[in-house]
Order: sequence, then structure tokens, then C-alpha cells
Amino acid sequence: MSSAASRKTELWVDRVTELSEHEMAELCEATDAAIIEGGGFGWVEPQGRAALERHFRGAMLVPERELFVARLDGLVVGSAQLVRPPRNNEAQAFSASLTHAYIAPYGRGHGLARLMIRRVEERAAALGHRVLNLDVRETQEIAIGVFEGLGYIRWGTHPAYARVRGQTVAGHFYYKLLEPGRGRSTGQVMGLEVG
Repeated sequence: MSSAASRKTELWVDRVTELSEHEMAELCEATDAAIIEGGGFGWVEPQGRAALERHFRGAMLVPERELFVARLDGLVVGSAQLVRPPRNNEAQAFSASLTHAYIAPYGRGHGLARLMIRRVEERAAALGHRVLNLDVRETQEIAIGVFEGLGYIRWGTHPAYARVRGQTVAGHFYYKLLEPGRGRSTGQVMGLEVG
């Protein structure tokens, strides 16, 4: 067996506050590849490095946003963002949102999407959030399968959620209850279970 055949694929997900120029270039390339393939970011047409770099640098500056990047054998192949409510929204401070989650087509099939979502969930729970929300276009069937496979519950569908290449597309809305590492269960805190 050759050393290349026996080498294990390396998967890694990091929460980042800065990226090198090389990492930013990889992230922008992965993002455009995902956009071209039709999934995961909200843009319909590729944006190019300058626009994407402004987006990611801006996201890293917003206090309520955290950027996670997924790496396959060291190459940045995807990202996700954890969005927390602003401080003036105490009524919804128990929840957060997962947005802009995607893996470039050339990084799929290794379990990175699941790993990245779990890392976002772990971070949200560590910050005290008990609910993680997300929404996705109905056409993103692979992402829907991943989210549902990880226990996200669809609570609604918006029939006119997005416009993609002249077509109106429905969107599905999901949530997942997050369990803290210790203390009362989320069900107890939310009044969903007795005890």
C-alpha cells in the first residue's frame, strides 16, 4: 500500500477572528465554488475575491457574529457563521442562528459539514444559547438532509422565500434545542418538560 493510499484525510473546523491572505483566498474560492454549484450562501452569482473578502472581513468585525472555517487537508473549503442576538434583545438571548453554512463541492463527502455544524452548536451552547435556528432554500436538498440528520426540526415553510434565476423558491425554517454541558436541561429551562 502506498503512503498516499494509507494517509488519513485531515478534517478541521476552526472559529477564526483573522485569516492570512492565503487563507482568505482559499475561503473566497470555496465560497464562489459553492455559489456556482447553487448552495449555501444566499448569493446566486459568484462574487469574486474583492466582494467576498469585504464580506468576511466585515463578518469578523461584528461582535454578534463568529466565523467558522472548515479545512480539508489544510485547505479552506467552507465556512459557517454563528449569529447571536444583539445585547438589546434580551427576550431572545437564549437563541442564536446558524447562517451561511456551506462546503465547496470539492470538499464534500468527508463529513466536514456535520463536523462544522456540531462545532457551531458546541460554541452556541458554551455561550449559553439553548436554541439554534437556521433557514435554507428548498432546492438545497443535500443541506436539508444534513440538517435533518443532525436533529433539526422543520417548523415552517415560506413559499416565497427567495428568487433564484427568475424562479421563486420556497424556504424551510428549522430549530434545534441545544443541551448545556451541565445544569438544567434545555427542556426544563424552556418549560417544555417537568422536573
